[in-house]
Amino acid sequence: MSPNVLRWFSLVALLWLQAINGTNLSFPAYSSQLKEFLSISQFKLNYLSFASDAGKVLGFISGIAAIHLPLPLVLLAGGSLGFAGYGLQYLCIVKKTFTLSFYQIWGLSFLAGNSICWINTACFIVAINSFPLNRQVAVGITASYQALSGKIYTEIVHTFFYSSQREAASGYLLLNSLVPLACCFVTAPMLMREAKATSSASSRDDVNVGFIVLFVVTIATGIYAVATSLLPVPTVLVLVGIVLFLLAPLAIPTGVRLEELMSSTHKVYNLEAPIEEEDQKKEEEFVDEKVGVREEVEWTKLWKRLDFWIYFGLYLFGPTVGIVFMNNLGQIAESRGCAATTSLVALSSSFGFFGRLLPSLLDYFLSRNRYMPSSPVSMAVSLVAMVASFLLLLIDSDIALYVSTGMIGIFSGALTSLSVTMTAELFGTKHFGVNHNIVVGSIPIGSFAFGLFAAKIYRDGTAFDGRFEGKCFGMYCFQTTLIFWGMLCSVAAVLATVLYLRNRKFYSQKL
Repeated sequence: MSPNVLRWFSLVALLWLQAINGTNLSFPAYSSQLKEFLSISQFKLNYLSFASDAGKVLGFISGIAAIHLPLPLVLLAGGSLGFAGYGLQYLCIVKKTFTLSFYQIWGLSFLAGNSICWINTACFIVAINSFPLNRQVAVGITASYQALSGKIYTEIVHTFFYSSQREAASGYLLLNSLVPLACCFVTAPMLMREAKATSSASSRDDVNVGFIVLFVVTIATGIYAVATSLLPVPTVLVLVGIVLFLLAPLAIPTGVRLEELMSSTHKVYNLEAPIEEEDQKKEEEFVDEKVGVREEVEWTKLWKRLDFWIYFGLYLFGPTVGIVFMNNLGQIAESRGCAATTSLVALSSSFGFFGRLLPSLLDYFLSRNRYMPSSPVSMAVSLVAMVASFLLLLIDSDIALYVSTGMIGIFSGALTSLSVTMTAELFGTKHFGVNHNIVVGSIPIGSFAFGLFAAKIYRDGTAFDGRFEGKCFGMYCFQTTLIFWGMLCSVAAVLATVLYLRNRKFYSQKL
């Protein structure tokens, strides 16, 4: 198999991996049932949601492992950690096979959260190495599929495990343990050989055509996900459609392979092409690959860079707040008297899919016309939109809840995709696996602090009402929290602006 075909097969494998890797996205759909399973308070439930995010603290280990181990092993390690984390919770909580303390369950949630980092690291490194000249597009498209995880797991649970809320919660735990590991075993062989870009003109044409086809398939997948979240469609049909859309990208490597076979005869006559021309092409591509990277920074020296601390704060007060919102979505919906928590999770997941895809789409089609704003500017705009979304949530209306959830899904997804690109732009690609996981380490800090604040306001609301033991109903349950989250996003928008001003010369040269 040629390197050109292999890298497209690898990209398809990354789409599948990311589509099932967002196991934490389904937590809001079963958090209320988990709270009843374990007979715990809102504070302890917040600690459990924090545990999954806390696993990202050790995410840098996966980046170090990726430097010394084959990527398929890194991938399988991630699947195995998730299998252990969620599988043992399933046996303990649902099957009552053995008894674990709350802190032991917290440790398993931590392990499960860390597993996501290992799979993400393998996916990002393969995407960047396979398509160095289009890394924003490759990473953005693959990352967008992770937002589908909540939708996929919700539809599977609705189809096979929805006889009761209790069984649905057990279904999520079981699927989170088995599906990622199975997908890692299926896709690991596609990552066995390193698929690097080739410098031929035909290869570049294949990339252009391939990405356009992939954009069409991806957008169609997103439209299908949103439509089936808003319209009453049998879950079995929804699942069949999702599977077909996930298989559709295989048409790209298949087409590239057929084109190679058809042109193999013609290539025989070009064997005597000047070696100097080929070397010149490779040299030009090497120079092109360096464009868009300010400097290569080793992870041990990040703490000496002021830009790192600004960026770390931006991620802490921006994308992390979107994650905290998702962790609390189940309780927010319940407090407002909205019973359609699973629909909200599927809606947020579907819109998050488009959010993660949007920066790649704009970068691919607008960067050539010099109209594409820089990553920090795009992040600042997204953060301002998130502030507006949190303010909209202050309106006591189901419509406001649905619209705000969709908006937060879009813009938090866009922030996630943009952050991957900005890490590579500011600190380089050689140590990307470690560097980005260090930045993502801000998530557990924010998840704990901002989630704890939400839990305290929720507990105060419960005490104020007093009619429902352990539960709060009314707008006041999260009103102060939503204002606080909006203020944090405002701070993040300011930090993004500062980061742009400090690096505006670099970004102007990049254009």
